[in-house]
Amino acid sequence: MDILVKPLVTEKMTDQSERFNRYGFVVDRRASKPQIKKAVESLYNVTVETVNTMVYGGKVKSRYTKGGIITGKTSAYKKAIVTLVEGDSIDFYSNI
Repeated sequence: MDILVKPLVTEKMTDQSERFNRYGFVVDRRASKPQIKKAVESLYNVTVETVNTMVYGGKVKSRYTKGGIITGKTSAYKKAIVTLVEGDSIDFYSNI
């Protein structure tokens, strides 16, 4: 099971990584906190202090077109905020 889907690289998460040593990831919906902790530690060779998770439900969106109203739904996802111990850091831009 691929636990980590992608890292969250936004202005808010960049600020939190600089100030509080926290990093965000979109994770598999079925993943538990110990699984997320193990995956981050093995992939990035860091020590994880805490893991906070939140599940976002999909939103119903609609738009008006010439052919009528098109409705759809965005996908639901789970987000994990990982706090690392003092001195550890993750560089998402190293392999670009």
